[in-house]
Amino acid sequence: MAVPHGQRVVQAGEPLGASRAAMILLHGRGATAEDILTIAAEVKRPGWAYIAPQAAGNAWYPNPFTAPLESNEPYLSAALEAVSKAFAQATDTVAAQRVVLLGFSQGACVCLEWAARNAQRFGGVVGLSGGLIGPDGTARDYPDAFDGTPAFFGCSDADPYIARYRVEEAAGVYRRMGADVTLRLYPGMPHTVSEDEIAEVRRIVEAI
Repeated sequence: MAVPHGQRVVQAGEPLGASRAAMILLHGRGATAEDILTIAAEVKRPGWAYIAPQAAGNAWYPNPFTAPLESNEPYLSAALEAVSKAFAQATDTVAAQRVVLLGFSQGACVCLEWAARNAQRFGGVVGLSGGLIGPDGTARDYPDAFDGTPAFFGCSDADPYIARYRVEEAAGVYRRMGADVTLRLYPGMPHTVSEDEIAEVRRIVEAI
C-alpha cells in the first residue's frame, strides 16, 4: 500500500488557475510544508503560485538518502509520486518551462531525484543541501535531458548530513544531462539555507 505523502498540500501566492509561473517546494525531514514556504515568502513574485506537499509523518523516507534504494521503499516511490501530482497540477495551467522545483535537505534529495528521472526543460531546479538518492556507485543513467534548465546546488562544505562529494556528483550528473549548473559550497555553514542561496533562487525566479 502506498504511503500517503502529499495528502495535504499547502498553497501560497496566486491560485494555480490564475498564475503565470509556479514553484513546487519540498520540506526537509522533521519539517512541514509551512516551513518550506518561508522560502517562497522571500522570493515572492506577482503571478506566481507556490505549492508545498506535506510528507506523511514529516519525513519523505525513513533511512539516509545514501542507503540502498529498496530500504527506503515504499516511501521513496510515494514521495516521487507526490511530486508528480504537484507537477501535473502546476502544468495544467503553467508550461513546464515556467515551473521551478525546489527542496531543502531530504526534500532536496527528492526534488533532485524526481527532476533527474523526469528531465525536460524546467524553469529551474534548486537543491539546497541535497544530492541524488541511492548508495555510492548508483548508475545515473537517466534517459532524458534538461535542455539548458538552470540548476542551483548549494550546501555547506562540512554539512553533517550531506557529504560534499555527493553534492558535487549530483551537479556533475545534471551538467552531463544538459542543465546550466551553478554549484556553491559554503565554508563551515550549518545545515541551513543562506542569504546567498536565497539570492540564487531569486535570480532563477526573476529570469522566468
